[in-house]
Amino acid sequence: MIVGYALRESVRRKVLVVVLVLTAAFLGLYALGTEQAFDIVDEERFGPEGAGGAVDSRELAGATLFGLSMFGTLFLGTILAAFLTLGVVRGDAERGLLQPLVVRPIGRSVLLLGRFLAAAAVCGVYVIAVYAGALVITWAIGGWVPDRIAGPALQLAAAVAVVSALALLGSVFLTTTANGIAVFMLFGAGLVAGLLGQIGEVLGSETLTNVAEITSWALPFEALYQDGLNAITADSSGFTEIALDLGPFGGAQAAGPWLWPWTLAYLALVGLLAVAAFRRKDL
Repeated sequence: MIVGYALRESVRRKVLVVVLVLTAAFLGLYALGTEQAFDIVDEERFGPEGAGGAVDSRELAGATLFGLSMFGTLFLGTILAAFLTLGVVRGDAERGLLQPLVVRPIGRSVLLLGRFLAAAAVCGVYVIAVYAGALVITWAIGGWVPDRIAGPALQLAAAVAVVSALALLGSVFLTTTANGIAVFMLFGAGLVAGLLGQIGEVLGSETLTNVAEITSWALPFEALYQDGLNAITADSSGFTEIALDLGPFGGAQAAGPWLWPWTLAYLALVGLLAVAAFRRKDL
């Protein structure tokens, strides 16, 4: 019931309409940019033969463009997650919409769980669909496909689920506007962490690398994004691999086997904190 209420509310507020318009514009621009990039690659006859075998420019162009599309997909998914969760507690309470929903037998914890499941499901389906659209565009125009397809898509879905959980937690304490600012600042902090990691690797700075790694695990959506970037070129080698590791808006980094267990534990911890804070909140 709560999931259905959340979806109907998002439709009433035209959230999905706004996101669909942004998505169409994004995919249109991506298709145009991809066509232009591969036209240049073909005209200049770049590739393993033209570059002396050092860099496969077609793979470099395809992976870089697709990595950029993954960032765009994550960003749009974050916008959708924010719209669906920013005013769940304090915003709805101030409008008088929340009080009738938290009486028994529903309760506060069920309300939060339902709203999270609704946001995570919608955002997860959305980012996978946009990911698939960018994949089809890249393959149709440039003939390039990533080395791993399913894994990065699932990681983007998990990343927006983490953002949804953080936005839901923020809605317990902050007004809708303040929560929106906080969510996008956290998103920006994750991107900065990825860029610091790139700079640290280039300069050989262990401090910057450690800061980037700690931040990416403190904000697991960034670790999921970096690991997804790494997966799309998992079979690359040589100088091409080095060039592709410096992905757009955060370097491609393999996170290891603990990423998924930590993500699940992180979601559980954020959920427990949100429930505990919501139970003490006077509506």
